[in-house]
Order: sequence, then structure tokens, then C-alpha cells
Amino acid sequence: MRRVRFFEYGGPEVLRVEEVEAPRPGPGELLIANEAIGVTLPTVRKVRDGGLPLPGALGGEVAGRVVAVGPEVAGFAVGDRVTALCFRDSYAEECVVAAAMATPVPDGASAVDAVALVRGGLVASGAHAAARPEPGESVLVTGAASGVGHLAVQLAKERGAARVVAAAGSAAKAEFLRSLGADEVVTYEDASWGEPVDIVLDAVGGELLAPAVAALAPGGRLVAYSSGGGTVSAYDLLVGGRTVTGFQMARIAATRPALMESWRRELWTLFAEGRLRPAVHVRLPLAEAAAAHEIIESRANLGKVVLIP
Repeated sequence: MRRVRFFEYGGPEVLRVEEVEAPRPGPGELLIANEAIGVTLPTVRKVRDGGLPLPGALGGEVAGRVVAVGPEVAGFAVGDRVTALCFRDSYAEECVVAAAMATPVPDGASAVDAVALVRGGLVASGAHAAARPEPGESVLVTGAASGVGHLAVQLAKERGAARVVAAAGSAAKAEFLRSLGADEVVTYEDASWGEPVDIVLDAVGGELLAPAVAALAPGGRLVAYSSGGGTVSAYDLLVGGRTVTGFQMARIAATRPALMESWRRELWTLFAEGRLRPAVHVRLPLAEAAAAHEIIESRANLGKVVLIP
């Protein structure tokens, strides 16, 4: 089978396609024949900046069919359609995942739908919940056109936000963001991001963290779920009683699986009812993983970038 790895840190050019034997599932594991693979900014950043072991086995979200079931697995059978988080070698025609990280894909949804919806939707759901929203509050989403951000815009509106502001790197993304329900669109270079908001969901971090905090109204809450880092002045929080909270999906999965499952059910319900629309920017062959990383690095995507084995 084919898989994509990297053997030095760097840009998209370091990705290499290999021919290897298919893996075998161990205890508590499933072997999945991938039909869709999600490409995420955190993975792209780790390939360039470090943080993944070498030789580099790329992890991420996948969707496909179960082709083998390891010992000590209950609830799954060969032929089941699933989506899962794969921690090693997700960029491959087949991959091994922990059964605990896999969930069924309902009838009427494709593998691409699942990859575009589930992980990004769970992060968007969790980040929004971490902000403790009240009906009628205002929400600003940075990275609003990203795989997570475009779902966060829709979920904020769906959950009762009176005003949703979408922040993006380019005004060219405005039409797309307004089609998702954003009431206002701002770019990072704008002198003002408009009237202050009650909640900021920050997917970018880094140099944008400070202006994101500045966009908060008194008593406002920022939830940071980006791998971009950044620092916040304690004085900026003190003035106006603002707060910053970090959100990590892995912690919820480990400590509150029932809550994560309730978010997943909500996502599929909203999808089935046509009230949540995962957007796919492009589908590329597995061998073109480098091109997928280039799109993510350039911030050109409107929605999810997906690899098709």
C-alpha cells in the first residue's frame, strides 16, 4: 500500500510517498481502508516546525471501511463505515486506529462528509461550550474559513448568537463566510474589528491573540484552541474583567467521553437536517499531499482540504 511520511522537518517538499506492507490491527484496534483523510493546520505546522517524531508518521482524521478487527474489540465488524482519529500514519491507503477513537458514519453521509464534519465540528462545539455562551450574545471567530472555523461560525448562529463576526486573512473570503451565516466579516489587517464581542473563538493565536483579546467587551471570554501559541498581558485581562480559556479536544475525549458523544450526535443531526454544512475546499489524491499542505500553509482554503487514497 501507499503512505506518506516525512524524514526531515520543513515545508510541503519534505513529504514522501512510500510503498509498504499494510499494517495489522492489535488488541483494541481496527484496520481501516481509508476513503478520505483530513489535512489540518496543526499537522502542517508540526511538519515544518517540529513536534512530530522522525521518521515522521502523520496523524489526523480519517474515514473509510473496517477491513480487519483486532482482538478485544466489541461493537465493530468488517465492512462497517467509520470515521476515526488516527495517531500514526493517517496519510495512507490503510491505517490502524484505536477502536475507542472510531465512530460509525450514518447512512446518507459520505466519507468526505465525515472527515469534514466530525473532528472540526467537535472542536468547534467544544470551544463554543467552553465560552459558556448565553442566548443573544455576540461571537467572533478567527480562522473563520478554516476546517474548524467555518463550522464554528455556523454553530454559533445555530446556538443563538445574535451577532456572529467572521475574521479571516483576506476580504476575498467574505462571500463564503456570509453564506455560512456570518453577520459581519473583518480581516486581520483592519484597523477595527467592529463593535466589541462577548466571545472570541480563536483558531489562530500567535500575533493575532492580542487583537483578539482587544476585541472582547467587558466581561468577555476568549477560548483559545489554536496550536499557534501567543501571549496575553494580565493587565489586558484585568481591565474589563476579560478571561482566556484554553480548549483541547483530547482532554474532553479522555475525561468526558459522554459529553463528546453528545456533541457528535448533535453534529450529525444538524447535518441530516441541512442546518450544518461542512464545506470541502478541494479533494486531492494521496500522492498530492504536498499540494494539500501548500494550500493550508497559504491559508487559501475555504473549508476542509481532503486527501483521497
